[in-house]
Amino acid sequence: MSGENSSADDVRADDVQRVWDVVVVGAGPAGASAAYAAAVAGRRVLLLEKAELPRYKTCGGGIIGPSRDALPPGFELPLKDRVHAVTFSNNGRFTRTRRSKQMMFGLINRPEFDQQLVEHAQKAGAELRTGAAVQRVEQHGSAVPDRRTVAVVLQGGETLLARAVVGADGSASRIGAHVGVKVDQVDLGLEAEIPVPETVAEDWKGRVLIDWGPMPGSYGWVFPKGDTLTVGVISARGEGAATKRYLEDFIARLGLAGFEPSISSGHLTRCRADDSPLSRGRVLVCGDAAGLLEPWTREGISFALRSGRLAGEWAVRIAEAHDAVDTRRQALNYAFAVKAGLGVEMSVGKRMLAVFERRPGLFHAALTGFRPAWRAFKEITQGRTSLGELIRSHPLAQRALTAFDPGPAAKENTPAEDAADEEAVTS
Repeated sequence: MSGENSSADDVRADDVQRVWDVVVVGAGPAGASAAYAAAVAGRRVLLLEKAELPRYKTCGGGIIGPSRDALPPGFELPLKDRVHAVTFSNNGRFTRTRRSKQMMFGLINRPEFDQQLVEHAQKAGAELRTGAAVQRVEQHGSAVPDRRTVAVVLQGGETLLARAVVGADGSASRIGAHVGVKVDQVDLGLEAEIPVPETVAEDWKGRVLIDWGPMPGSYGWVFPKGDTLTVGVISARGEGAATKRYLEDFIARLGLAGFEPSISSGHLTRCRADDSPLSRGRVLVCGDAAGLLEPWTREGISFALRSGRLAGEWAVRIAEAHDAVDTRRQALNYAFAVKAGLGVEMSVGKRMLAVFERRPGLFHAALTGFRPAWRAFKEITQGRTSLGELIRSHPLAQRALTAFDPGPAAKENTPAEDAADEEAVTS
């Protein structure tokens, strides 16, 4: 009886103070997935987004098997194309196309995809508020009425109260800064959306291009989406001018320089350090805000969807926690769930990147001329295996990775290199 009375008192207090069970900051794939997971559990969920939806995001828009499998029930992908062939080139040379009878992955435009995810969260019961930029979160002080509450302070001074907060506000996350997220890999991605005539679009239909680039760890891509080609490149931070030249040369080499891009954009991707926290008190982070993405390919949508769902599920448990000990236990469980799955994939991805930086030609030769490597590529994109499972189950792959992996190496940027990145993103 005492437990029932306590619960009823909590509900009445929350109604008076307008305390949300879960507030999610950021309405991208991670945030929408977290909001859906918490709302479908029957909790009061508020999803905050600083922009108006739909909004553009710099992203290739490839939906691989793990992304598809992490979508809410009944979600119909707004596919612009289905990929059955991949053309590989090594800095424009040694071009070869490999084909698959089964679809390897699909291509989407992020504005539509993100909007649809948010709508699923709303149908589950989450409330959406756009144009709401978060300035900071507070877990102590005058804005916080008790130890079970987090204050979310918006720009302009409005304060919202929640039992748990999920930060999914991108790679430059304010919530991530509050949690203390640490990164050990930062990359610069540049992208152009290029409308093309029907004859050009037809040549690319069902086929993507992956080009291993001129800088260590860099590569470029062409993703067809109907009458538009998404063309982009990515490389390590500090190579801003060289990355921009790579994109320009890449577009020219493809014969696309005569077509005017409808959008040109850039962004920085950030991979978490192994010891980076995923929570602080009643605040969790997921997706890009937590630095969760695959280090070699920098694929982030599947990591956002999967970590977002986990964050939403554990935010519900944290919202129900009545003391600091239980809160900490649930936060640790969330971290364990992330590291046991996504963390393993990231660890292998870091080793793959280290080898790729030194031997891009080796990867090109393997994918274009070694049948087991191509089969592994297909199975990963189709969601039938993962990098972690591949290394565990194939001793040859494990031995090859160990032989070529030079071990961890950190690269420090100079202020001039950082400035070059910013110029490449904004120009």
